[in-house]
Amino acid sequence: MENSPEIATDAASLRPAGVSAVALSRLASATGGQLLHVPQNADPDEIAISGVSIDSRSVRSGDLYAALPGARFHGADFTRSAREAGAAAVLTDPAGAQILGSDPGLPVVVTPDPRSQVGAIARAVYDSQPEDGSGLSLFAVTGTNGKTTTTYFTNSILRALGETTGLIGTIEILAGGQRIPSRLTTPEAPTVHALLSVMRESGMTAASMEVSSHAIAFHRVDGIRYDVAGFTNLTQDHLDLHGTMEAYFGVKAQLFTPERTQRAVIAVADDDDEWGIRMARHARAQLGAENVDVFAMRGGVVADREEDPDRRGADWTLRSMSRRGIGHRFELVHRDGRSLRVSTGLPGEFNVANAALAALMILASGVELETLQRVLDDDDPLTTDVPGRMQLIGTEPTAVVDFAHNPDALARALAAVDPPDGDGRVILVFGATGDRDRTKRPLMGEIAAREADVVIISDDDPHGEDPAAIREEVAAGARSLVEAGTARAVEVYEISPRAVAIRSAVQMAGPQDSVIVAGRGHETVQEIAGVDHPLDDRAELRAALDEMQEGRWERR
Repeated sequence: MENSPEIATDAASLRPAGVSAVALSRLASATGGQLLHVPQNADPDEIAISGVSIDSRSVRSGDLYAALPGARFHGADFTRSAREAGAAAVLTDPAGAQILGSDPGLPVVVTPDPRSQVGAIARAVYDSQPEDGSGLSLFAVTGTNGKTTTTYFTNSILRALGETTGLIGTIEILAGGQRIPSRLTTPEAPTVHALLSVMRESGMTAASMEVSSHAIAFHRVDGIRYDVAGFTNLTQDHLDLHGTMEAYFGVKAQLFTPERTQRAVIAVADDDDEWGIRMARHARAQLGAENVDVFAMRGGVVADREEDPDRRGADWTLRSMSRRGIGHRFELVHRDGRSLRVSTGLPGEFNVANAALAALMILASGVELETLQRVLDDDDPLTTDVPGRMQLIGTEPTAVVDFAHNPDALARALAAVDPPDGDGRVILVFGATGDRDRTKRPLMGEIAAREADVVIISDDDPHGEDPAAIREEVAAGARSLVEAGTARAVEVYEISPRAVAIRSAVQMAGPQDSVIVAGRGHETVQEIAGVDHPLDDRAELRAALDEMQEGRWERR
């Protein structure tokens, strides 16, 4: 079932089979809201709610339709469609109640912030985490970069341990024999709770989830308590939503509280990693130092071992890192002397951090160190493929596709593909996403010019912005370094469309060079002015390499 799941198209269409309906009166009471418009001959204790939906198009008979305020429309505007689909009641805010008027045709629960109530309601309806402890073992990963790879690593170790696993993340959702392409890193709360119940009904025993800052801010993971939550890093991204890095940190930190997780593993890069160190202190204060493991890649952060949870340093540190092909082998050493030998075949030191975090999350869940060591040695679970994450497409030239779409991720990806001993060039194709944080565009241009030999700026997903204007903002950062004489790059190009840019990069490459196509990773459509165009960087790069090998054109 897990090796060859069926393909579904919509996560919201998956519902558990065994739902015990919950009385509307109970749900209304739990929200603290006001129950209105109950028919005179109806008893709220007998109005059964068997599902939850925030999208009127996904409503089924017996659902509570959560009519929430949106950026352009209010969900209450679509109540008629929900009622016709069989909704049993509506949850909304005072503004929605006004839209519904005096005769909405359904019972209405009115509460000031209905979005914050949806997760708890969905948990109650779908029984996604039973009180008897029979639910899944749940692992959450948050951070700016590395969430996807770490969840795949975690699941791979769990499978080697004999668990049957589910996955909710950026690339796909795996639940109950269904493989569903993801639309959001973390789906809306009703879908998440329904998926967890579907996984449990299907015999799955564990699941890993990416938890984005959007998911926390928009209450998509409310009502869920994880067994272990992991933190990768915090670097500039999503400031269009959060405004400042301080606010971005504050949202991420909400995951590391007793309401949301039992244990935590926090990665800290080095002594200068302000956000990692702060997250470690926050988690220890919230969860208790005994329930938090701090992993340090390098630095003297381990030197201070006082019992004050703010000053006890790292629990695990990285030692003895060496190359293993394009990947690495390394040792994790605990401050009490225990050690764990780990290796991954994926390139880049950031994948060392991802692999270490995944292994330590499994250890934190209660797996014995000797058992974990055995599966790491026997099964090599940390050399699993992760679609669009440092995905090797070809050799001679080395050709890689990666999802790097912010400054820190781009710098790490470029360092990972830099040919050893300066024997080749790094040729980069990338762009920036439209309708997102504009401040990172010139920064990414600067990183490209500093870390690559040839920079090709093309289009990512322009969305509603002018693609040429986005390219120019990125190019300005790259050209500023070239003009100042501080760039590694000697050539900066703007080439569009992206497929042509990828083909041009391969044409420029020699056997010893590295071509990296960054920013879109696993994505298969490119949105331009509201229209989706088929585009898969992996397919385009593979086709360009095939053309080169078949001799249909000469390298430049």
